Amino acid sequence: MEEEYQQEIKMVEKTEQEKEIELMLSIIKTKKELEVANLNFEYAQEDLIDYYTYQIKATRAKYDYLVKKAKEKGLVLDMIEQIDLRYNQAI
Repeated sequence: MEEEYQQEIKMVEKTEQEKEIELMLSIIKTKKELEVANLNFEYAQEDLIDYYTYQIKATRAKYDYLVKKAKEKGLVLDMIEQIDLRYNQAI
């Protein structure tokens, strides 16, 4: 009879600063997704109009939620825009 062993996965808690950076990067990513969805909506035809309408609405809700969380943590949107600029220059 063989015994199966499961490897232990060590969970590492993120620091508050890492969480804030992750939140800001999520805001930047979601903002870009919203921009793409809006552009796609402009060129959508027939049934895709409904698809992009829902996508815009869902992405906007996610963006609003993330911005609300950033404000609760005292993060300034100017900081997010600065990170966005650095992120775009790195790409």
